[in-house]
Amino acid sequence: QVQLVESGGGLVQAGGSLRLSCAASGIIFSGNAMGWFRQAPGKQRELVAGISSADSTYYSTSVKGRFTISRDNAKKTVYLQMDSLKPEDTAVYYCTTDQSLRRIIAGTSNYWGQGTRVTVSS
Repeated sequence: QVQLVESGGGLVQAGGSLRLSCAASGIIFSGNAMGWFRQAPGKQRELVAGISSADSTYYSTSVKGRFTISRDNAKKTVYLQMDSLKPEDTAVYYCTTDQSLRRIIAGTSNYWGQGTRVTVSS
């Protein structure tokens, strides 16, 4: 059974930083791509970043240069370092996994975590 458990969300002031973590189980972590999506109130879920099993990364234009996705295969964990946070980054952040980074980018991956809430105050 695939499980993805996010943590690290919270309240932060604009300009601050947070690091989200997603611990995975039930998959061959090193062979899977991982990704982060977010959903703000009243908006559709959108891709934030993705990382392939070979450490290729993809970022949405809205976070490029501010967020960094990374993975630790030994810990079966993917991270999202979020710097220079803005109020518009406020959302619930979801972790996802698939064998294909392409499917993650397309939003068609099968496995999702329960989400962690990030609130950025102005």
